[in-house]
Amino acid sequence: MIAADRPWIKLNPADNVAVALKPLGRGRAIADSGVLLAEDVPAGHKAALRRIPVGEAVIKYGQIIGFASQDIEPGRHVHTHNVALHDFTRDPACGGDAKPTRYVPDPERRSFQGFQRPDGAVGIRNYVGILSTVTCSLGTACLMARQFTPEIMARYPGADGVVALGSASGCCMTPGGEGVAYLQAALAGYARHPNFAGVLLLGLGCEQNLVETLLHATGLTSNERLRTLVIQEQGGTRRTVERGVSLVSELLSQADRHRREPVSASRLILGLECGGSDGYSGITANPALGAAADLLVRHGGTAVLSETPEIYGAEHLLTRRAVSREVGEKLGERIRWWEQYASRNGAQLNNNPTPGNKAGGITTILEKSLGAAAKAGSTNLVDVVGFAEPVRRQGIVFMDTPGYDPVSVTGLTAGGAHLICFTTGRGSVLGSKPAPTIKLASNSDLYGRMEEDMDFNCGLVLDEGLSVEQMGARIFDLILETASGKKTKSEFAGQGEWEFNPWYIGAVL
Repeated sequence: MIAADRPWIKLNPADNVAVALKPLGRGRAIADSGVLLAEDVPAGHKAALRRIPVGEAVIKYGQIIGFASQDIEPGRHVHTHNVALHDFTRDPACGGDAKPTRYVPDPERRSFQGFQRPDGAVGIRNYVGILSTVTCSLGTACLMARQFTPEIMARYPGADGVVALGSASGCCMTPGGEGVAYLQAALAGYARHPNFAGVLLLGLGCEQNLVETLLHATGLTSNERLRTLVIQEQGGTRRTVERGVSLVSELLSQADRHRREPVSASRLILGLECGGSDGYSGITANPALGAAADLLVRHGGTAVLSETPEIYGAEHLLTRRAVSREVGEKLGERIRWWEQYASRNGAQLNNNPTPGNKAGGITTILEKSLGAAAKAGSTNLVDVVGFAEPVRRQGIVFMDTPGYDPVSVTGLTAGGAHLICFTTGRGSVLGSKPAPTIKLASNSDLYGRMEEDMDFNCGLVLDEGLSVEQMGARIFDLILETASGKKTKSEFAGQGEWEFNPWYIGAVL
């Protein structure tokens, strides 16, 4: 628990820096160290608690976040101007910290009000989706969706709406390449998603990612829940829209018959995301979300961490919790792939954080990763899956995705996440459909400025001295309320239909 009136925090006894919890001026004492500030330090930024000679490790969270690029005297601001990165050894110790999970007995597990689908799946929203196989059919998909005005939707009070989704790809891609595979995996994951009561798959007719090609590659089958339509076969836009409206209306009639009923929290899959992080994210929002993830896992549910470049430098904390050496080594293999991928594209994994992250107090990718990994709580890592791959194990799962938020959220949703908890310190407004996004603000200033976008204020950890565990319990309650139908701020704003963004790798030919 953090004292609400404390202007500083030292996060671990081994740390040689402290974090300012408000803007502090030169001459101010740093915590209980007896050290005085030698210069102004912005909120969320760090100051040295002792002399850190050039080349010595800078320690935060009890872990290395970088190395002094010059001598840093006590009380000096510690940031990008005097901290650098270089390689150092991190022991993965696969499974070394794994321990039995204390599950809540079945009769005592929490529940939510969800939709039981005919195939046994469970949804938390009741949308009908129109999925475009290629950019060239996305405009027509949107034209169809626009036909379902509020007046028309009033005929289907049990349905949540019609959602048109597509991306800037689907043709002129490397045949058999990763880009095609990821696009098809994402579309298949959305087509199967239980938050859709029904789906219309819409193609143009001459694209590389043809409707029949997609069905064959992914094992999807046209049926009463999944309909297909091809613009060129229908004779153009107008006729396609007319036929599409008829098919979607049939799907809406089916959706309207579904009703919410009690479902165990063990059926929930939660996506864990962060974006626009700041120096508070790893102190308040991310560990609070981690506490909520622990509760979900103890109730038999699943939480999925992602963004491989943004756990870089903290991966050893996850591999140590792996249930087996195989699971730990799968994560290590993805880290090595990313190092090679970045190198062959003339980039480095440590070129993150972003300018916004740095302005918020995050100095290096290691510091960002250590804070981001806290979203996964403390239970065992049970599996590592590829981008948009179906999540089948219960517990903490890692999905390999880029750190770019829309791409990562697309992968999580395609993998089966019912909803996303998204922590932010700078202020992200991303929404997502059909899986709603809960926004968790890391500080009260952000929550106050962007309350119309933020669902929850984790700044109370600092402002009111609430414990991370208390905040985690509140977030867990909000997760179950949202799964039962409570709308998120991004849903009220109508966001989420433009963020479908599969991971694109490869040449555009």
